[in-house]
Amino acid sequence: MTSSKRRAQVFAALGDELRLEIVEELVWSDRTPGELIEKFEIRSALLAHHLDVLELAGLIERTESHADGRKRFVKLTRNNNDLLSTANKINQVVFVCRQNSARSQIAAAIWRSVTGENVASAGTEPALNLHPLTIKIAEQHRLDLSNARPRDLESLKIKGKTIITVCDQSHDDIANPLSRLHWSMPDPAELGTMAAFEKTFQELVERIQPLVK
Repeated sequence: MTSSKRRAQVFAALGDELRLEIVEELVWSDRTPGELIEKFEIRSALLAHHLDVLELAGLIERTESHADGRKRFVKLTRNNNDLLSTANKINQVVFVCRQNSARSQIAAAIWRSVTGENVASAGTEPALNLHPLTIKIAEQHRLDLSNARPRDLESLKIKGKTIITVCDQSHDDIANPLSRLHWSMPDPAELGTMAAFEKTFQELVERIQPLVK
């Protein structure tokens, strides 16, 4: 496909107001089809049509949940994470994964490094310690985890804060998904390799940078 044809497909896909609103939502958060149906108050058949158009234009992908294979998430394709600029700003962020030993800790450290703002992380079933490769990847990228330790989400005061779940299990563990953001990411600890942790780091950078520009 030529570059001009690709751009024409993208512009045509975003020329519909509802599809533009769906993409703007996905800039912030991965969503299940059910969550999109609830948010935009549309029928499932209509949503499926719009998602087909966006997928054909290469703007979105539909991926299987890492926690429940029966569930799907709709997300922007990675080269479109910074597709749209937004005037909204989020702060007082709390990153959440199940054990708070890898993804959420790395995300918080990146956010703190990029913005200089206070940020927290927590788990729905926190581990006793950080994963050793979390510490190693942080050292490699000069991220500060000197005071980091797994914490229970219930121990934090989260009212008024922006919750970002970064694992599908914690997404399922916490109620009211439309009240928070979600990034569907595999657990690098399952592979337990530096390559997996580096991939997680890079994906988190790609997700965070558009939100803090």
